[in-house]
Amino acid sequence: MATKDVKGKAPEPIKDSATDVEYSVFALEMKEDRRNQWISYGVAIALHAIFLFIYFPSQKADAEVEKPEQKVFVVQQVQFKPPPPPKQQEIPKPKAKKIPIPDPTPDEPEPIRLEDEIEPDIDLPDSDVIFDIPEGPPEVAPQGPIHVGGDVNAPVKISTPQPQYTEIARKARIQGVVIVQAIIDKAGNVTNVQVLKGLPMGLDQAAVEAIKRWKFEPATLNGKPVDVYYNLTVNFTLQ
Repeated sequence: MATKDVKGKAPEPIKDSATDVEYSVFALEMKEDRRNQWISYGVAIALHAIFLFIYFPSQKADAEVEKPEQKVFVVQQVQFKPPPPPKQQEIPKPKAKKIPIPDPTPDEPEPIRLEDEIEPDIDLPDSDVIFDIPEGPPEVAPQGPIHVGGDVNAPVKISTPQPQYTEIARKARIQGVVIVQAIIDKAGNVTNVQVLKGLPMGLDQAAVEAIKRWKFEPATLNGKPVDVYYNLTVNFTLQ
């Protein structure tokens, strides 16, 4: 396109008739193409709708036709009747034969007993005899020492002299507990002392010598003194 130069004014475009004709033809072609495009869209949509309307019902019918019929078989459990129990053979019992007992006195007449005859009551004489349950055998005291518990009452301390600390244990600052098992006899004396838990440096021996001098009231069973096993403890402490 050409422009004119005018003094003091901006150049204005010069209209060219050939260019305008080309532009108009191009616009018409674009409009025609756009219309043809919309027409093709509409035709395609219509064809798809017809295809779907025709194809899917036929496919559904074919699927229903081709679907195999499922047969259900019901299996009934056969129940067998148990066989009848075998009949036990009845063993015939031998018939008892009645053997008549011969009368030892056939010549004497048989006594006649009347049905209304009542036997007289027999009166027992009064007696001062009293029937009582006899007492059981006397209780036997157990032989040998027994353990304290149940009906056995524990012995009671009377005199308990304390043991003496050994000098070597005192210097070593040894402290603790000595546990012994002994037998306390019926007189309350301590015998057969055995150390269960001891201490070093002569303390367990000192405890045994002191325990042998202890005196007790003896253990009792049903009020009678008995020999018992008894555990005794001696505590060694330094002040």
